[in-house]
Amino acid sequence: MTGVRTAPAPVKSPPGPGSLSRTQRRLGRDWRLAALFLTPTALLVGALVLVPIIRSMVTSTTERHGSESVFVGLDNYIALAGDDQFRTGVVNSFVFTAYAEVFKVVLGLAAALLLHRLRRGRALITGLLLMPWVVPTVVTAFSWRSLLDPIFGSVNVLLTDSGIGPLLASAHLVESWPAGWLSDASLAMPSVILVNVWKGVPFFTVCFLAGLKAIPADQYEAATIDGASAWQRFAHVTLPGLRHVITVTVTLSSIWTFNNFDLIWLLTQGGPGDVTAPYVLVAYSKAILQLQYGAGAAVTLVMLPVIAALVFFLVRTLRADAGNEPPRWTGPVRTALPWVITAVVAGLLAWASPQIFWKAAVVLGVILLIAAAVGRLASGLRAHGGRRASSLVSGLGSGLALAGLLAFVLGPLYWIAVTAFKSEGQVVTREHDLWPTPWTWEQFGALFTNQPFGRWYLNTVLVSAASTVVALLCAVLAGYALARLRFRGAQGFTVTVLLTYVMPGALLFIPLYQLLIGVRLTDSMWSLVLTYPTFTLPFATWLLTGYFASIPIELEEAALVDGCTRVQAFRQVVLPLAKPGLLAVALFTLTNAWNEFLFAFVFITKDEYKTLPVGMQSMIAGDVVPQGQLAAASLLVSIPVVVMYAFGQRFLTEGLTAGAVKG
Repeated sequence: MTGVRTAPAPVKSPPGPGSLSRTQRRLGRDWRLAALFLTPTALLVGALVLVPIIRSMVTSTTERHGSESVFVGLDNYIALAGDDQFRTGVVNSFVFTAYAEVFKVVLGLAAALLLHRLRRGRALITGLLLMPWVVPTVVTAFSWRSLLDPIFGSVNVLLTDSGIGPLLASAHLVESWPAGWLSDASLAMPSVILVNVWKGVPFFTVCFLAGLKAIPADQYEAATIDGASAWQRFAHVTLPGLRHVITVTVTLSSIWTFNNFDLIWLLTQGGPGDVTAPYVLVAYSKAILQLQYGAGAAVTLVMLPVIAALVFFLVRTLRADAGNEPPRWTGPVRTALPWVITAVVAGLLAWASPQIFWKAAVVLGVILLIAAAVGRLASGLRAHGGRRASSLVSGLGSGLALAGLLAFVLGPLYWIAVTAFKSEGQVVTREHDLWPTPWTWEQFGALFTNQPFGRWYLNTVLVSAASTVVALLCAVLAGYALARLRFRGAQGFTVTVLLTYVMPGALLFIPLYQLLIGVRLTDSMWSLVLTYPTFTLPFATWLLTGYFASIPIELEEAALVDGCTRVQAFRQVVLPLAKPGLLAVALFTLTNAWNEFLFAFVFITKDEYKTLPVGMQSMIAGDVVPQGQLAAASLLVSIPVVVMYAFGQRFLTEGLTAGAVKG
């Protein structure tokens, strides 16, 4: 046997242009594999997003007369012009979105800068700051609703004892004291904005922190050598380096916030009056409560140009930053454009909400003045040779800022945790408000005895797990095809995925509700398993496309040269390297499914099929709010997600950096 030699295996290499068939030259080299990988995503997106949108357009031209729908053309759209409720809803959505985004950018950027400079404990503090974003929206709403309660809430008590409350009243930031935060028409919208900012700041912080890590350190070193101050380094290095991240994050968050329904509904149900009712709630009222599907569909579709404009801006930004398209404006025009947009938005806000505008300006001005004063003091001390004093002032300022931020972030969560272990007597009489005495499991026992909480929990686990598995499997195949395979129509499919990703649930819940009624799937968990991919799958595909593109293609080409097929290279080389991206996608999709409220609220009415967010909302009967049981439920709902994010935090940041930020 020693004299026998086998011939070496032939080396496989990608076919050159001359070896391609006519079909491959026309449809692309990898069109067969691309068709196989993209088919599941195409079927789901087409059936659950594109077809419902087309159906919604048809429905908007009809009006229900009894049990029949009659074609009325554009009458539903024309009627909106004189609909005061619709106009109020549009203005409310704009005001809610604009103020929330401004404060999320300022606080998120401040938190990211503080964490980026932190040498010890960064992972722990980042994990703590992530918690408002991780906990379900229903937990956010109930915790803040309880804290802002004018009678039983702790906010008024703490502000009164500290003297801040009367000071706010004397400065006319609130009309009277104690304040009715969610029941006062002048305070309801600012309060709802505050809660949205509290929940959204962690997402901005993580994205900005990932962007800061991507800025080369030598740029800061060169600026320092040239004598640039801290403000100059921030203005000429940090902000330009974060331009792409800020643009994408703000645009995506604006789309989500503009179409928000669950948080506002759970906090105020659009009241008092209609001062906090967004346009989505108007559509829900017309379509679901009044059974006028045509009028409700018209409300959602008439806002589609606003969403389309934001999506168009986002797509152009991604293309320009990826090098696929040159910037539309350059030079002074590009420099002045952000300021022009800021001035226009500020003018519209001053016109639409003059009372909120000056209050927000005061709060924002105080935050910026304090930051500028600390920075100027530290720079002045450093310029005069006091390096130790400058470091001390800078460190003290950063420490106080982080402490204040952590108190703002963790305060409501601490209140939920301690309230869950109070007796009913302590909750009602407000004894030992900040520390239960004694600690008791009474609320947990009442929760499982008086409510079908265990069933709601099991329903949520099953629906979330099923939708996550579907989204992950389809997104892995589609993301790889869009990132690596060469075929005609790849760019168009990518844009379609991005469009469906940012498509609001408000646009889909009416046609999906009609579809589910037609196939008799309402009041079943299948209705949620089938519809949740509308918001989990497009996001998962978009993020994984960016992540697969960040993996060096040379590794794959080496596997192909060694004899692997494309599928083998994908399975043996790419997937192991994509574990951070896969985990990030799994966490995002699982959290979104776990927190989802609108679809579950519309599609499910029977207790045995409700998920946790809808079930917890149904525990409130009129003005009777079982605060202790809701706190216990909130704690049990939040723990699994918080634990998953605690273990997957490192992979989450890495996945965002390579996927969403660079993609």
